[in-house]
Amino acid sequence: MQLLVFGVVAAAALGLAVMVMRWLAAHWWALLVGLVLAVAAGAALLYQRGQRARWGQVRAQGLRYAMSQLDGLHHREFEHAVRDLMRRDGCTDARQVGGAGDNGADVKATEPAGRRWVIQCKHRRDGDRGSAVGTPDLHVLNGTARQLHGADVVVLVTNGRFSSKCEPLARSQHIHLVDRRVLGEWASGGRPIWELLRALPPPRRPSAMS
Repeated sequence: MQLLVFGVVAAAALGLAVMVMRWLAAHWWALLVGLVLAVAAGAALLYQRGQRARWGQVRAQGLRYAMSQLDGLHHREFEHAVRDLMRRDGCTDARQVGGAGDNGADVKATEPAGRRWVIQCKHRRDGDRGSAVGTPDLHVLNGTARQLHGADVVVLVTNGRFSSKCEPLARSQHIHLVDRRVLGEWASGGRPIWELLRALPPPRRPSAMS
């Protein structure tokens, strides 16, 4: 019974295929028109994608943030803003990874010189009038950035301020602090963050932007 059903279905499919081939042979121009339309649609789609990519690059090159804009962001939006600034500076793989189970990393990026950046973001709604970022956040970042995320450069960035104990601890552990002043210079200007920080590890490869 199953073989009979299979045979009927196969015969029907073969008959349909023969009918389609005969129709195409008699109406070859319809196939040609269809191919032309398909090629035109594909070309238009590729052109649109290329235009969006080029405009995205233009917008990224001109990206600027005022501190008032950064202060008004949600903490997750702040992470996206830091990611976009890294992309502006040439880190094409920059991505926001903050969230549950992020192990201390909110943004990861590789700069043109090859160094791997791991950034933790601490947003303060009241800016430098809010609570200071303390050493516990540094301990968390120090314990995961290199071991788990493979960081060459470890950064803690805030739109606020750091407690007085953060700087000596950060210096001893080779962690870079980006406070409100440095963040403001980075976000509102055109210089990449690696030009604003000192004592960075050597580049992994030569680059005009290193």
